[in-house]
Parts: sequence; structure tokens; C-alpha cells
Amino acid sequence: MRILILSAICALLFSQPAFADEADSVKRFTTEKVNEVVDQISNKSLDKKTRNEKIIETISPMFDFSQMAKLSMGKKNWKRMNKKQRQEFNKLFVKRLQESYLEKLDLYTEEEVVVGEAVRVEKRIHVTSNLVSKDNKMEMIYKFYKKKSQGWKVYDVKIMGVSIVQTYRSQFAGILKNQSIEDLLKRLRETGGFSVPTGDY
Repeated sequence: MRILILSAICALLFSQPAFADEADSVKRFTTEKVNEVVDQISNKSLDKKTRNEKIIETISPMFDFSQMAKLSMGKKNWKRMNKKQRQEFNKLFVKRLQESYLEKLDLYTEEEVVVGEAVRVEKRIHVTSNLVSKDNKMEMIYKFYKKKSQGWKVYDVKIMGVSIVQTYRSQFAGILKNQSIEDLLKRLRETGGFSVPTGDY
């Protein structure tokens, strides 16, 4: 019993610095990507199409869009879909999510972006980013989880306290309460169906 207790204490002591190093690494990675996006937005020599392509290329290594799609559908409704439906939903959801992200960036007008500390929340890491203007401040919290063999990835974003994943899950659940998976896919095909929550700002 004494050996087990000592082993547990040692594991705890050695895991804390390792996690702290990972948190610092995640913060640096987030700061790097955010700064790249800001530079791309500020680059007036880029046409909008090229700029948007570069932004998506920049943020893609940071996000696990497929995981966000799965979480947004919720376990129960995810199980209702067959393989083909899951693949199509994932493609449509990611496309809409990226488009909405780019739409929000069109509102950027030379505000300052400040990346805060990386905070451990159980087995996750949360990194806060603030878009600061003269009269306002918009807070975004990037939620990371450690994906096997791929490192830390964003699985959700809170914008002014509003979770993207939870908002979509509520919207999809409301639709699927009275309609079919095919009805939801049709809506996504035709109009994109939904927008990313922005909070009250």
C-alpha cells in the first residue's frame, strides 16, 4: 500500500510540470496562429478569396473540425446516422463553420488581439483570446483536447460565453425532434442552415 501511495505522489509531481509545459506550448501555438490570421486580414494586397484560403489553411492545424461536427450533433443523433450521412454531415458542417468564421473576421477593423494564459481544466486546456477595440472587448475561449497521435486540437470555442458546439447541438436537436436526418442534411445543403453564435457584443 505504501508503494502504491508513493507511486501516485510521484506520478502527480512529475505530471504537473509536464502539463504546464504542454499548456505553454498550446498558448504559443495559439498566439502564432492568431497573429498569422491578423496579418492576413491586414494584408491589403490580398484579394478576399486568396485571403480566406490562407486563413483556412492557417487555422486548420489548430482545429479538429470533425470532432466539433460529431459533438455538435450529439451522441444520440450521431448514432442515428449511417456512414454516408455522417460523411456528408461532416463535410457540410465544416464548410458552414469555416464560412461563418470568415464572416466574423470581416468585422475586424484593426482591433488589438491579446492571447491570455493557457489554463488547465481537468484533462483539457483552455486559451483565452481577447479582441480589444477602443470601446469594446470580445472574449473567445479556445478549448483544446489532446488527440491521439495528433497533439492538442480545438474541439469547441466560446464566444462571449456562448459555446459553438452547445449552440449547434441545441439547434440540431430541435430540428431532429420532429424531422429526419435527411431533412437536416437537405437544409444544410441548400442554405448552410445555421450560423455560428457570436454572443452579445
